[in-house]
Parts: sequence; structure tokens; C-alpha cells
Amino acid sequence: MGKKANAPVYVLGVGMTKFIKPRGKVDYSELGFEAGIKAMLDAQINYDDVDQGVACYCYGDSTCGQRVFYQFGMTSIPIYNVNNNCSTGSTGLNLARNMIGHGGADCMLVVGFEKMFPGSLQSFFQDRENPMGQTAKMMKETRGITNAPSAAQMFGNAGREYMERCALPPYYSTLQLANEEHRFGAKAEDFAEIARVNHEHSQRNPYSQFQNVYTLEQVMKSKTIHEPLTMLQCCPTSDGGAAAVLVSQEFLDARPHLKDQAVLIAGQCLATDAPSLFDRSSMNLMGFEMTQFAAKTAMAEAGVSPKDIKVCELHDCFSANEMITLDALGLCEPGKAHEMVRNGDITYGGQVVVNPSGGLISKGHPLGASGIAQCAELTWHLRGWANTRLVKGTNAALQHNLGLGGAVVCTVYKRADGKANEAVPSEVVAKKTGLGYNPAVEAKGFTAKQADMVRSKKKRSDYALADTEKKVEARF
Repeated sequence: MGKKANAPVYVLGVGMTKFIKPRGKVDYSELGFEAGIKAMLDAQINYDDVDQGVACYCYGDSTCGQRVFYQFGMTSIPIYNVNNNCSTGSTGLNLARNMIGHGGADCMLVVGFEKMFPGSLQSFFQDRENPMGQTAKMMKETRGITNAPSAAQMFGNAGREYMERCALPPYYSTLQLANEEHRFGAKAEDFAEIARVNHEHSQRNPYSQFQNVYTLEQVMKSKTIHEPLTMLQCCPTSDGGAAAVLVSQEFLDARPHLKDQAVLIAGQCLATDAPSLFDRSSMNLMGFEMTQFAAKTAMAEAGVSPKDIKVCELHDCFSANEMITLDALGLCEPGKAHEMVRNGDITYGGQVVVNPSGGLISKGHPLGASGIAQCAELTWHLRGWANTRLVKGTNAALQHNLGLGGAVVCTVYKRADGKANEAVPSEVVAKKTGLGYNPAVEAKGFTAKQADMVRSKKKRSDYALADTEKKVEARF
């Protein structure tokens, strides 16, 4: 039997916190509460409308989702706790889309949150096999091991391979004596330029953890982590939350006044690795082939090609991953991603604006929230609300969220009315949304009255809420 097609599913509301340095000052229960309240206010729903909930996080005990969702209400709905490494947030969106698209719900709330530790990612279970063990073993066999953080080594090695590969199929590495004239031609400064662009974009995103702008020279001269990567080409660990309300066609039809803010999930694919993961290619070790598969599948479902994409939120945990992913997504000819970067085709005025949010490199990377934050950014663009960084004329947006181990989610979004976006003045947005301001350009909060509007009217527990709301409002 073939896979049954999804009925239309829409993103009706989004919300997120500012992404901040992980210093232990804000707990996950606060981050999830803030993001969820904002998303419901944006969607103009009450928690009693929510049929099911999805909680997305990597670092935390097994029912952190219930701790967060019980603050909205205790309505006995199913709550799923999702962990899929760095693709956790998008995996949650995929779960909700499939549930709604196949008739299991009309309205679902997806909340991603993460309270992380400072420094590079680490494993906590030393008494059992690491799921990345075979991946690390392959890296050791092919490239060796250094003292750099393991993720930086893996993605840095993928970047090295991209510099080494030649443009004749099949791809041969320099170790196989490929001719110099057939090399891709990527250089260290091309990776640095990717980071420079993302840092430049971040200054217009009020939610970004970092909003500093750097020259290419400053990026290249920052501390070397694992060649070709320097510190300013690596994403930070972060605390943060993001949320989205997904609804069915029937739910949206009952609220016709909200159709101009609804964004259709036109195509989506969650994919895992192929046997090429262990074919001794450093690029395939980082999910190159599964990204190719997911992107082609999502775009085919949406009826678009890479040329139709005007804006893209891409998983730039390291600049090297953005380089190889531009290629894997089909946004350039094979082996030409570095030329795309050199030609200015990943920023405003070029072919496609990649990571207008600043990407993971600048915005930050709280694992469970990152994929949903990408969704929020693209939703704001398609609505025409992202006035400080809007990509005008966009009618299709692409999202890529990768997790080693592995999983990748590629999603194509379109406006519900099928039109291209047009800029909507922030004063108009403020009157339309339940937040009372334009959340795309202002990282503000909400009042106790607003929170009360969206918390369950039928079944709520102030004991479950505890002092979370007061702590959140105090930060505003």
C-alpha cells in the first residue's frame, strides 16, 4: 500500500523567546510557557481548542512536556515528548502535521524548549553505547581524532571534503589523485563568508542571541576550532523556547478572519540516513544524502523546485554544514555552493536569502526549539510581517533542520491564499494579532490578562502554574 496524502495542515500561530546564553537563570518551564502563550495569542485560540500537544527537547527528564503543558491547562489531552537530536523541533512539527493531516486532530500545539549547559555538546550516559559511536568510529578511521569538540570535527571534516572533491562524477577525493582543474574550488574564506553573512543578518532579528556584525577578516582570524572552522563559524549553545499552533482545513475554515495569517505546510519530509552514512565520505557522514532525499521529497509534494525558493532557513550549526547543504538542497549546481556564496547569492539582492534570522550561528541553537524557531521565521516572512528583514515577493519558503544520529526534516511553506507576500505595516499587525504588537520585529512579552485569555477556561490548575507566569512577566 502506498502512503496516503496529507490533508492540508496550516501553521496558524507562532511564538518564541529570545535565545540567551545558557547560564541557568531561566528554567525550561518558563521558556516553554512563554513560547506557548505567545503562539496561542498569535493564533487567537484558547488551550481548550488544542486536541493534542507535542513537547520537543533533548536535555531533560522524560515528562518535561507535561510540566510545561500543564501550565496552560490540564485537559487530559495526549502529550508527546519528542527527542531527535538537533532536528527535535521539526520532528515535533512533522508529528503534528501527520496527526492532523490524517484526521487524528484539528488543532495541535507544538512547544520546543531547551535549558542547556555552557560549552560544546556532551553525552551524559557513560554506561551504555553512544548512538553516535559508529559515526565517531568512522570519522576516526577516515580523518583521525583531534582535541576539538566532536561536532566541530565532524562538520569541519565535511567542509574539508567539499574543498577536496572534484566536479567529475563519481566524486573523487584528492586522496584518489583527482586532477586539480576538476576540484570544486572552495577555499577557507568561502566558509568564513557564510558566517559573516549570517552574523550580518542577525542584527535585524530581535530574538538572536548575538547581534554582532563582523568583517570577513575578523571571522577568519577568530580562534581556530577545527579547520576550516573558526569560532565565529560555530553556533553557540543556548537556552530558549519556540512554539507553533498547527490546524486543519476545517479548523481554519471556521475562522475565516485568520486565513491571511495562516501558512500552509505544502510539503514536508522527515528522513533518516541511507547506507552511504558509512561509505567513508565525511559529507555523507553528516547526512548529505538524507538531506538530498528529504529536500527532493518535500519540494515534489509542494510542487516547487529550488528555483522557486526565495527564502530559506537552513541548519547552519557550522558554516561548513551550510556550504554542503546549499548543494544538497539543490539551491546550486553540484559543487558550486562556494560560487553561490562568492556571488552574494545567499543574502539580500541575490538568488535566495539564506538564514535571514541570523541562523544558528548567530541566533543560537537551543536544540528542541531551533526547528520551531525556523518555522516562526518563515511564517513571519510569508505573512509579510518580518519588516526589518523581509524577503519581498516570497510565495514559497524552505526549511532544513538536521540532527546527527540521524534525522533531517525539510519543509516547504506557502501562504494559504497562494499569493506572494507583501509587507504589512507593524501598526496593522499590532491590531491583527492577539499580542498587540508585531512579534516578528519586537521580542516583547505579554500581560497577565493576555495569558489568562489563552489558558484553559475549563480545566486549569494554578498549582501547576506555580510562580512561572510571574517569573516570565518579570523578565519583560
